Amino acid sequence: MPATLKADHKTWTITEAKARLSEVLRLVKEEGPQFIGAKKSFVVITKQEWLSLTQPKKPLGLWLIDNMPTVDELELPDRNEPEREVPFQS
Repeated sequence: MPATLKADHKTWTITEAKARLSEVLRLVKEEGPQFIGAKKSFVVITKQEWLSLTQPKKPLGLWLIDNMPTVDELELPDRNEPEREVPFQS
C-alpha cells in the first residue's frame, strides 16, 4: 500500500537526517516517505512499501486462471426457457 506523497513534504539535509535518524524513521512509519538531500536526493520508505514496489506483477493470463470461477460457481441459464420473440427479424 504505497503512501501518497504530500506536495509540501519536508526535505531533510543529510546532516539533519544523520543527527535525527530515529525521528526520520518514525516519520516514515507514521507519515510516509521521507526525502533526504537536495542535489543528490534519496527517499526513505518502509520495507513493506519497498517490497510492494519491487515484487514482479503477475501476468494477466495467470491472474485470470487463478481467479476464474469454477463450474460450480457459474450461474448457468435455464435451458427450459420458452422461445423469445426476436425483434428485427425479417
